Amino acid sequence: MHGLINRAIQCYVRDMHGETAWAQISRQSGIGLDGFEAMQTYDRAMTESLLAASVRVLMRPRETILEDLGTFLVSNHSSDALRRLLRFGGVTFKDFLHTLEDTPGRGKLALPDLDLPVMDLYEINPSIYMLQCRFPLEGAGHVIVGLLRAMADDYGALALLDHDGYSLDGEMVLIQLLEVSYAQGRSFDLAARAD
Repeated sequence: MHGLINRAIQCYVRDMHGETAWAQISRQSGIGLDGFEAMQTYDRAMTESLLAASVRVLMRPRETILEDLGTFLVSNHSSDALRRLLRFGGVTFKDFLHTLEDTPGRGKLALPDLDLPVMDLYEINPSIYMLQCRFPLEGAGHVIVGLLRAMADDYGALALLDHDGYSLDGEMVLIQLLEVSYAQGRSFDLAARAD
């Protein structure tokens, strides 16, 4: 598992639940307090151990933690680079949905050894979609649900999202797009601003 994924879990726990929670999780999972190096690769068993310890310490279901992680990845200001990468997917949330299948390829342009979930989007009708997600980490579809919720808010769209279970080919996410322009979304410029 790429270190960025483990590092994202670490940052989520620290930022949302505090240093004490991270210290307990790192101790229970056998990870040092310093955590993960973003550019290294780790055994998937370590990620599983990290998630299992997070469930115990935070006393929350794995699915909830993973969904919150997906939301955190987009809405946290330290993750603006990911938000920018995703926003290049289109002008509207509907445009963005149609480019989800390209996300792993765009990620590999930035980091060639980064594995992201493989996604296939199926349009049931103009407002209902089914997204199939394949990734070695069980529950990755829940991360996608949280990420899509945050992106819908980012675009100002009103959408209902639900993890729709597992199939032989991966996890399924149901997307109901109720209104493309429900509210004003967050501002976005193609050029990053220097602060």
